[in-house]
Amino acid sequence: MTRIPLIGGAIAAALASAAPASAQIVLEANGARADGRWGGELGAGYGFGAAGFRLTPMVGALVDRGDDDTVKPYGRIEATYAIPLVATVGAGIRAGDDLRPYGTVALPLLPAISLKGNAGPHYFALGLRLGL
Repeated sequence: MTRIPLIGGAIAAALASAAPASAQIVLEANGARADGRWGGELGAGYGFGAAGFRLTPMVGALVDRGDDDTVKPYGRIEATYAIPLVATVGAGIRAGDDLRPYGTVALPLLPAISLKGNAGPHYFALGLRLGL
C-alpha cells in the first residue's frame, strides 16, 4: 500500500515535464475532511476557459480512513483565476452528502503540478493537482 503514492508521484513527475502549457485534464489527490470524515480525495476533471479564467467540473471519491473504509463519491465545480507564476485563486461548490461552498488556492511547484488547498464550512483539503 505504501508503494502506490511513490508510483503515483513518479508518474506525476514524468507527466509534468511533458504536459502542455494549456492543461485541460485535471487530476487531484488530497488529504481531506469532508462529510464529517477524514480521508483521501481522489478526483478528475476537465477545465476550460480563457484569459486566465477557468471553470473546472470534477468528480471523485473520498476514501474514508475509518473502521469501515467507505468510499463516498462527490462532484464539484470550481471557478478560478490564474495569476501567472504566482497562484490560482477561486471558489467552488462541492456536492457530497451536502452542498458546500469553498475557497481554493493553488501554488505552482512545477509547470503542471500545483500544491492545492480548499477550505470552507465543514470542508478542508490539501494536496497535489496535476494538469495534463
